[in-house]
Amino acid sequence: MNVIIMTLIGIENYGSLLQVFATQKKLEKYAENVKFINCIHNLRLADLMKHQHLFKIPFKFIRTILYNKNLKSLKKMGVKLSDNVYMSENEFRRFNSDADIYCTGSDQIWNPGCVSDMPFGPRFLSFIPNGKQKFSYASSFGMDWMDVEIVEKTKNWIHQYGRISVREDSGVKILEEQYGYKNPIRIVDPTLAMTPEFWRLYAPKLKIKKKYILIYAVYINKQFDDYVKNMSKKMGLPLIRICPDIHQTIRCGRSIFIPPVFKFITLIDNAKYIITDSFHGTAFALNLNKEFVVFREKDDGNRISGLLRLVGQEHRYIKNRKNYNIFDKNIDFNHVNNILKHERKRVDDFLYNIFNENKNIYSDNH
Repeated sequence: MNVIIMTLIGIENYGSLLQVFATQKKLEKYAENVKFINCIHNLRLADLMKHQHLFKIPFKFIRTILYNKNLKSLKKMGVKLSDNVYMSENEFRRFNSDADIYCTGSDQIWNPGCVSDMPFGPRFLSFIPNGKQKFSYASSFGMDWMDVEIVEKTKNWIHQYGRISVREDSGVKILEEQYGYKNPIRIVDPTLAMTPEFWRLYAPKLKIKKKYILIYAVYINKQFDDYVKNMSKKMGLPLIRICPDIHQTIRCGRSIFIPPVFKFITLIDNAKYIITDSFHGTAFALNLNKEFVVFREKDDGNRISGLLRLVGQEHRYIKNRKNYNIFDKNIDFNHVNNILKHERKRVDDFLYNIFNENKNIYSDNH
């Protein structure tokens, strides 16, 4: 069976890269040939001059080279991309494939504000004719409510999906109340659908022997830095910062600038504590059973808060930078692990039904 996947591949962050890897490995349990549509935008060196101030271009160049290297490492580990590259609506219209099933997901593939230069229609498989088997694997809208005009524009495409799974409860609400789509389900992100043992197979050994607090922040602000510095003093531990961009290297903590993709997992797995504002930083901390805190002053569109509610760890999401007692009580990871084990079964049940049920998977929404 051949499967073609449309997702945000090549976004310059670790969550995007690792969800692609997890999706590839998970779907290979159900299909002989799994391949992603090559629609990489952010990692094209030829696009460096676009919308860039001249002084930023050298830094962007270095960043793009390192993320390209990470993507290449995933390809060496089995991630497959289509031979042709699709960058525009016209190129997608020329898409030709005889796949048995087409898949959308995961990450914030349906968030109109995410990767604004990427065509929006193809994210809903608009270029695949109606009547083809389509499903969504843990897709995310990345928000609590969709703009009415966008809903009207995309409603027909949504109803061409036989089965839709989304990553957040808010996505279920959007589909049911705004799109009128029947029986969508929420499942966990592909990275959480894989066990800690799976991820540790790929994580390299760490040379750092001392205990440390790991920082992984997507959004940088003074309040976050003040919080992590004060937490470092309280806990008596040094800070190590994974820097997804070069401007973070001047922030507090020992900087590790765009490390190899699987070293990201190692750094999380070996940390004593983790402070993050990232969804996937949170997801890997939970998966690898690491004590963590999410510090964010801005709303996260229910992405992180929804995950924390699922595992009963809402208190780990803080906005008060004076809350330094969060690590005084350990997380009950037995409880977390039991929930994640149940959620992984739900993922496998969902995918098993997609690939094995005898009836036409379109019947419920047509």
